[in-house]
Amino acid sequence: MSEDGKKTLGVIGGPRSGNVKQSFSHGRTKNVVVETKRKRVIVPKPGAAKPVAPGAVRGSDPARRPAGISDTEMDRRLKAVQTAKARETEDNKRREEEERSREAERNLRREATEAKERESRDREERAKLKADAEETQRREAEAAAMRAAAPPPTPEERAAKSGVLRNKTPEPKREESARPNRNKNREENRRSGKLTVSQASAGGDGRHRSMASIKRKQERARQKAMSGTVEREKVVRDVQVPDGIVVQELANRMAERAADVVKSLMQMGMMVTQNQIIDQDTAELIVEEFGHKIVRVSDADVEDVIHQVEDNPDDLKSRAPIITVMGHVDHGKTSLLDAIRNSRVVSGEAGGITQHIGAYQVKQSGELLTFLDTPGHAAFTSMRARGAQVTDIVILVVAADDAVMPQTIEAINHAKAAEVPMIVAINKVDRPTADVQKVRSDLLQHEVIVEKMSGEVQDVEVSAT
Repeated sequence: MSEDGKKTLGVIGGPRSGNVKQSFSHGRTKNVVVETKRKRVIVPKPGAAKPVAPGAVRGSDPARRPAGISDTEMDRRLKAVQTAKARETEDNKRREEEERSREAERNLRREATEAKERESRDREERAKLKADAEETQRREAEAAAMRAAAPPPTPEERAAKSGVLRNKTPEPKREESARPNRNKNREENRRSGKLTVSQASAGGDGRHRSMASIKRKQERARQKAMSGTVEREKVVRDVQVPDGIVVQELANRMAERAADVVKSLMQMGMMVTQNQIIDQDTAELIVEEFGHKIVRVSDADVEDVIHQVEDNPDDLKSRAPIITVMGHVDHGKTSLLDAIRNSRVVSGEAGGITQHIGAYQVKQSGELLTFLDTPGHAAFTSMRARGAQVTDIVILVVAADDAVMPQTIEAINHAKAAEVPMIVAINKVDRPTADVQKVRSDLLQHEVIVEKMSGEVQDVEVSAT
């Protein structure tokens, strides 16, 4: 106990060393004895040498070696680690060398680019200096040419100047600065188009006349001084204008510029070019605007100069009439001509179909008759048209057993277009299926009215066999 009579603090009845109290549910407890083992420490005898472990020779630490690892495995792992470190060191060295080489290459490229840029700038500067020198030489040459081309004084000016000098009385000498220098002003006016370095550097936003404008003005003044004020006399021309004329041709006939004619047309509201055609009325307005006279001509005027000479009946000579045989294919046109000529032309045709125009002459009652045999196939339309153009009379062959067919209708149209008379030959009437009345009725649909149907066209029933 302490001096003041109080008890000191302490541990009474605590668990013994190595005892652990375990608590369970429902307030139950249990003491558990924990046994601890101590490691035996071997103290070597004084003066005895320490044994060398086999692993220490190989550089391994037995205390850190994992359990179950043999010396061979440990050596293999150490070698692998050393190899990895060596490889990493080599990789680092190689990367550093590559980086140094890339940096050197970038520096070379940068230096090459800078050298090219410097060369380009130098070349541009040299070209600019050369162009400035050439421009200076050109301007000096133009100034010299303008000074040489200055108009000389006219005789009136020389006479007036000499008269003034003769009649002039002596006057007191004036100040040199008060008298204007005319030659200097004239020289300044002449060289006003030349651009100096000081003027170019001064800049300025004002508008100035160009060199070409100044040269044109000086050229006009020189020509006016040399030739006077003589204006070209306007020539009035008679312009022949057909029904349609090209703008360029109209300008040539008026001896005017095509651009002026196009400009006049655009002022009238017509957007045309020099290669377009305008009508006669528009051309008349243009001709009158330019001060010329229009002469209207037409293609029909050619007929006025054609003189028709009537033939003298005593001078006429007779010729053989031309008779064209036309009709549909395989209706017996060539066979009918063979019967008239007592020949066998149809036997020599390929497939029995005529493929060309045949011309034959037959003498009948002492007179010659010319027959034209035309093909009836649909592919020979142009041949049938030519045969109808040269004929005097057309024989239209129609088969009685086939009636009117497409080429029959075409032959009728050719005959009407040629305005020649027509005779209808109804062929193959000896066939059992022949129907002559049907042929006449079909012809009515195409305005071919035979005599037996109260018409004017003759029809004949024939058979070539």
